[in-house]
Amino acid sequence: MMGRAHLIIGTGVSLSVLALSGFEVTPAAVAAAVVGSLLPDIDEPNSMLVSRALPNKMLRLIQLLMIGAAGWVFFTRLAPPPWNLVLALLMISASFMPSRSMRKVIIFLIGIGLAWYGESYAPWNYIAGCLLIICTLVPHRGLTHTVYGTVAWTALLYGTTRLHGDSIWLAGGIAYLLHLLADSLTNNGIKPLPPFKWKLRFRLMSTGTRKGAKVENICITLTAVLVVIALLRYKHLI
Repeated sequence: MMGRAHLIIGTGVSLSVLALSGFEVTPAAVAAAVVGSLLPDIDEPNSMLVSRALPNKMLRLIQLLMIGAAGWVFFTRLAPPPWNLVLALLMISASFMPSRSMRKVIIFLIGIGLAWYGESYAPWNYIAGCLLIICTLVPHRGLTHTVYGTVAWTALLYGTTRLHGDSIWLAGGIAYLLHLLADSLTNNGIKPLPPFKWKLRFRLMSTGTRKGAKVENICITLTAVLVVIALLRYKHLI
């Protein structure tokens, strides 16, 4: 499914389930559901989540900064000649990487930063950093689209937010799981338990096709119905 469908279905269904189960739907739970519904596609640099977090304008700014830094390295002779020229040319070459590759490099560097420096602030930063690094090295619909990815994300949320109640980690975990279930509707499906080659796929749609759009719209409509039911019950309770 496309990012928009994942966002609507994952967020709507997860929050509705919480409301119908008697859990409080807080702004933090909404944020966790939004992120969880899109997070499995973090292994795709052009996905909705990554492209919104690292928009093209930011990439252009980073490119300009890299070119400026290359000039500074060359003219200040930070390294002795001819290495200052070599470093400058490498930096300029890197600044012209395709958007997809640049996003992947940035995610990798953020992961290193969290793993290296963030651990001193909270041990969970080390885990988050390692997960980001791994996401840049695995293929799309790889590790992030598995039971292991779901457990890791839910455990990370639980460990960092459990003192604020159960709504946050439940919303994020359910939304993440719904993303995987939605992708299992496609022809390609997912491999939920690697290294086992077994695939979970129902072959109901193919992303980007007319049939796929119809299936997405049906799922979005059913989500809207569930949200209305949850809202009506919530109003009845209050």
